[in-house]
Amino acid sequence: MIDLYTAPTPNGIKASIMLEEVGLPYTVISLRLDKAEQRQAGFLKISPNGRIPAIVDRDEDDFAVFESGAILIYLAEKTGKLLPTEPRARSRVLQWLMFQMGGVGPMQGQANVFVRYAPEKIPYAIGRFQRETRRLYEVLDKQLANHEFLAGEYSIADIATWPWVRRYYWAGVSIDGLEHLQRWLGAVGGRPAVQRGKNIPEEPELEGGSKEFSRRAQSMLV
Repeated sequence: MIDLYTAPTPNGIKASIMLEEVGLPYTVISLRLDKAEQRQAGFLKISPNGRIPAIVDRDEDDFAVFESGAILIYLAEKTGKLLPTEPRARSRVLQWLMFQMGGVGPMQGQANVFVRYAPEKIPYAIGRFQRETRRLYEVLDKQLANHEFLAGEYSIADIATWPWVRRYYWAGVSIDGLEHLQRWLGAVGGRPAVQRGKNIPEEPELEGGSKEFSRRAQSMLV
């Protein structure tokens, strides 16, 4: 049994999609980021950086894993799914996983912040991060022109990247003209496990019925 500590953000959704894809039983512990539950001492023992997602593998002496990319690799290796064992195929998947972890996520996250939440609108910062996010999308589109999925076959690289790219509009970035990226968004998003995992956990209703916090958490806290 896996304990999944998560919230409705792109990085959190990676872990729930992966668990749905590999079919492992898991329990969801939903953290309220607006209440700083990710900063509590108990959770910091699991995730030292105070970020979701994190998992605890109850079948492996309560082994804890934090960082979304590390979680995807751990679950892939545990189940033998969605990460090839052949060295070159494995390397291709990990290269695109790192492309998301080091590029798409950080750049799009900063675009989100400067577009949506910065107290002062700074045109240079907004333009810089939007342009870089779009450039990264173009890299993805070029790769997908000749591959059904990022590393050939569906893998953890797709699971890592899809939750971010599907929210392109929140960063104010267009995907117009990126036909291969659009095709891939639909292909990944249509998978039954993705449909289930992307809604775990559900966005919390705050006072007045607002879901603004979960939108803010998506770009600012994770």
